[in-house]
Amino acid sequence: MNKVNYCLLVLLILVSGACTDGRIYEDFKSLPNQNWGVSDSLIFDLQEVELINTPDLVAVKFNEDYSFSNCYIRIISKDSVGVILDNTLVNLILFDPKSGEPLGEGFGNSYTRYDTLPFLFDQSTKSVTLLQYMRQDQLSGVEAVGIKILK
Repeated sequence: MNKVNYCLLVLLILVSGACTDGRIYEDFKSLPNQNWGVSDSLIFDLQEVELINTPDLVAVKFNEDYSFSNCYIRIISKDSVGVILDNTLVNLILFDPKSGEPLGEGFGNSYTRYDTLPFLFDQSTKSVTLLQYMRQDQLSGVEAVGIKILK
């Protein structure tokens, strides 16, 4: 193999390795009409995911129609037979309290905000349910909600 081909092979390996962000699992549930109802349970199946006590994130994709600075989310993790392992209320701050600017990454009027969970999913976690706890029947401006599990 000549030097040019060898260098190209090494470069390809380095570039492909740099493209991964170290996630084990990531999924978003889109919400119809960009409204998250108080009775809408967003369930994430983790049966096939190997969890190894790694950082876990919750994410909200929202737009300019969202009228609050934060979002309270109830996160319920269950094992394979449906026993609740953890039931936690998380306050996800979506806008800077001083400037009012949206937090997270965005394009146009749509933003995605990730935040680390205060607990870790362990090997016995087989499903995660997310519920909105904002005391509103419908939260308008919420496009999707998801979880991300890192290596």
